[in-house]
Amino acid sequence: MESEMHAKLNSGKDVVNSFNGAGRIETTQDISGWKIRLGPQIIEQYTKSGEWPGLTIWDAALQYLESAPNQVVVVDGTQKYKVRQLVEAARALAAGLHEAGLRPGDVISFQLPNWWETVVINLAACASGLVCNPIVPIYREGEVRYILRDARTKAFFVTPSFRGFDYAAMASQLRSELPALDHVILVRGSSQSGMLTFDALLDKGRGHVWNPPTLNPNAVKLVLYTSGTTGSPKGVLHTHNTLMSEINAVIRCWEVSSKDVVIMPSPVTHVTGYLYGLEMPFVVQCSVVLMERWEAALAANLIDLHGATLTVGATPFLTELTQQAVKCGGLPSMRVFASGGAPVPPEIVRKARNAMVNCAVFRVYGSSEAPTVTLGLSPNDAADFGATTDGRIVNNFVRLCDSAGTAEVPAGQEGEVTVQGPEVMLGYTNWEHTEEAFDQDGFFHTGDLAVISHGNFLIISGRKKDLIIRGGENISAKEIEDVLHANASIGEVAVVAMPHSRLGEGVCAFVVAAQGAVVTLGSIAAILDAAGLARQKYPERLEVVLDLPRTASGKVQKNLLRDRIALMMKEETILNKAFKSAPSIPSEKT
Repeated sequence: MESEMHAKLNSGKDVVNSFNGAGRIETTQDISGWKIRLGPQIIEQYTKSGEWPGLTIWDAALQYLESAPNQVVVVDGTQKYKVRQLVEAARALAAGLHEAGLRPGDVISFQLPNWWETVVINLAACASGLVCNPIVPIYREGEVRYILRDARTKAFFVTPSFRGFDYAAMASQLRSELPALDHVILVRGSSQSGMLTFDALLDKGRGHVWNPPTLNPNAVKLVLYTSGTTGSPKGVLHTHNTLMSEINAVIRCWEVSSKDVVIMPSPVTHVTGYLYGLEMPFVVQCSVVLMERWEAALAANLIDLHGATLTVGATPFLTELTQQAVKCGGLPSMRVFASGGAPVPPEIVRKARNAMVNCAVFRVYGSSEAPTVTLGLSPNDAADFGATTDGRIVNNFVRLCDSAGTAEVPAGQEGEVTVQGPEVMLGYTNWEHTEEAFDQDGFFHTGDLAVISHGNFLIISGRKKDLIIRGGENISAKEIEDVLHANASIGEVAVVAMPHSRLGEGVCAFVVAAQGAVVTLGSIAAILDAAGLARQKYPERLEVVLDLPRTASGKVQKNLLRDRIALMMKEETILNKAFKSAPSIPSEKT
């Protein structure tokens, strides 16, 4: 049982048990002001084992600068940026932020597409000892207001507009509501009233001598918000060391080298895009091709043009790139496609493996809190394990617990995935959430169900969390329900995941209308729009019902609703196919 519970690192070492005994967790007040699960014993154990190397991404960037200053590290559209250019820009931005009053431990947020400026912002934040807070571009006033307030953001980088949305207007409005928000900084835009610009901040920084602070690799460097089952987003806290541990594990497992070229369509404001688009290229001294929006045909062209070798993305990226690979010669430069963040059917992995002629394709499993619990396949693993499992457990201990969360399940049985290891977050911004998420042995409870097979391969089988994973985006059902329940037209509502052919899961709302009210998809969209929620959270299907199924204690049985909508959609698909294949009836001639 011990061999199944504890995964080994690629180097052959077990991850060190870093916690100071059951119920006696060491804590530290970080310079950012947040309380985290960290203490001298944890630091000593992970440092001695090598899992925490004590290096920052700024250290890695300076090493890259010394060894290959003119190497192209970022491709953004038709523009290429060398290591020297990005490091110089980061120094200037760090100096500009210092002149603007920011100090180590302060939080800077950015809500931007996959642009080269995000690389500079991340490097400057690290070099300055600031905490970086990426915010996904799809978020609107409701989510962004909560995040900026909870993070106590001092500076907020946005573009004036993108894809038809006015981010500058939103930021201006939010700034008037948030006393801690000192600066709004416009990227790729001209100056507006009361706002700085990215270019002006760089120019300002170049005119000042900047003395970088001494960096603590165990300080919080990233706060990343993920949808929580409590409705409000949860701020995930990572240090330089937790993230560097994850990146080094990926480099070892996938044998990433300076010869690789990463193509990154996943948003750099997600943990996936952040780690492999903004961070890993500097650690391994390779390059990255950023995509500001996903287009499969463009991705295929970029892969062939730049000789891209590696990517990580959700199911839609894999499915649509596979279709392009069939059309354009198999994308021979690609050697690794790791897919996760949403359910990945085995057949999609097999089709991709056949279409991309030289590429290892496999499923991976992780989250913002524990970025990569599994890392797919090692060179000697059976190729089909990449389709039938969610990958080999690497760089983490995994323990499967019973429904009460207090005991480990017997070998071969389904249980909740709980994780401990050097890349696991050190807590949430809300300490109560941290205490709820970790058990007394220091294991993080993911809320996902799985079985362990073939020694240490994980197979995700279900979910305890009330989350919908739409194209790799975590959506809190409770957040949507809370907004709808506040409207007079809604008697009761239960929001659940439903099958989606492209995105894996979609959003379905089962609604009991209030007496005399008429509820439509349009009226639901209007309610959520008024609350400032992202459009991706709007239900794509509405089922108006007389009542909701409940347990004897009165709890809504969402599992039955998920089964009901899945069956309904399956039956509708069968009927549609039958209708299309039925012979047409010739019209009567007159």
